[in-house]
Amino acid sequence: MRISRRAFALATAAVLALPLSACGSGADDGGLTDASGKVEGDITFQTWNLRANFKSYFDGLVADFEKKYPGTHVKWIDQPAEGYADKISADAAGGTLPDVVNVSPDLVAPLAKAGLALDLDKAAAKYRPEYLAGAWASHRIPGTSGTYAFPWYLNTGPLFYNKTLFTQAGLDPDQPPTTYDELFADALRMAKQSDGKVATLANVPTIEDFGRYGVELMDKAGTGFAFNDAKGVELLTKYKELYDAKALDPQALTATPESTGKKFLTGAVAMNPGSALDLDNFKKQAPSLYRNIGITDQITSTGHVNMYVMGVMVNAKTRHTAAAVAFAHYVTDAQNQMSFAKQVAIFPSTAGSLDDPYFTREDGTDVTRVRIAAAKSLKNAVNYTPVLFSDQMKTALRNEVAKALQGRQSPKAALDNAVRACDRLLRQEG
Repeated sequence: MRISRRAFALATAAVLALPLSACGSGADDGGLTDASGKVEGDITFQTWNLRANFKSYFDGLVADFEKKYPGTHVKWIDQPAEGYADKISADAAGGTLPDVVNVSPDLVAPLAKAGLALDLDKAAAKYRPEYLAGAWASHRIPGTSGTYAFPWYLNTGPLFYNKTLFTQAGLDPDQPPTTYDELFADALRMAKQSDGKVATLANVPTIEDFGRYGVELMDKAGTGFAFNDAKGVELLTKYKELYDAKALDPQALTATPESTGKKFLTGAVAMNPGSALDLDNFKKQAPSLYRNIGITDQITSTGHVNMYVMGVMVNAKTRHTAAAVAFAHYVTDAQNQMSFAKQVAIFPSTAGSLDDPYFTREDGTDVTRVRIAAAKSLKNAVNYTPVLFSDQMKTALRNEVAKALQGRQSPKAALDNAVRACDRLLRQEG
């Protein structure tokens, strides 16, 4: 796992370019699909940049599992955030992929296609009802039948807004926008009232934003992208209007999560996505903002917020399938996910866990308010970013969006070009 682009949001990492035959059917799991045998043997478990902060948690987790299954031994290894995708790629090519691996959906996709990710719909279908439907589905690969990782922890976050800036623009600080039409109208008003000095948004639309707007992102077979439809063009056209009016920050084309966060802290931007972890940052770095912070839900046209998700994959070539599946399930079961969620601001993917009082009982604090709101929205959240949407594709989309916002081409032409580029990359990676 890597630290997110928005506090602890679980953004996906760079897609793998496997140097082995990654164009497999996805159904070849080496024949080792029987997880019903005796849970025994030595297995390795690899996490993603978790040892520094959570060593005691994982040491305890491993010890408890080995106590439950005396014939097992789990070797825990942790890899740094940087180069994690490359490390998995090298291990996959060299036949040294660990038995149980911490992955994000885009990392598991090429492994599944190469026959290296165990299909849990075959090997561990009995566990499926234990997880939220949207979380279980997040590790499915378009064009294949199967689920290739247990869902682990989730995250999502609200929109924060600056009540002072809303008031100065003549907007009701207690009535933030709840629809896209309201968002765009409020943004244009704020830009006009501030003479272009205050933008409402600081980020260009990403594939996730197109998903939340209700755009069909890919065809059902997973063979091509579709975000250049009329609804996609409509969204980019709206952003072009915002950009021209300075309702979208003029530096949005080159913005980073850090730079947009700083702009929100300094009052140059009125709204910014985030998580409960951001509240403490506001309190320390911008007390006046903290005193006037507004918290509202993500805006969607679908009724489903975006979910960031991490997973735990079982190597299809493991020599100890029963032990590997049992451990992957153990890591992600309700009790252990709940324990982990109380150590850090993440959310369990297990069904029913989000109804725990920890996620439902108000105590008057903003941190708890954010946690409760996020937990409620995660019950039917979806991961909008297609698992086949690589970092190269994200760059291609961003480049074409920039051309449209700058007026160098129409929104329709920009999205047509982006879809062509992404389809070409999809064919190369397939």
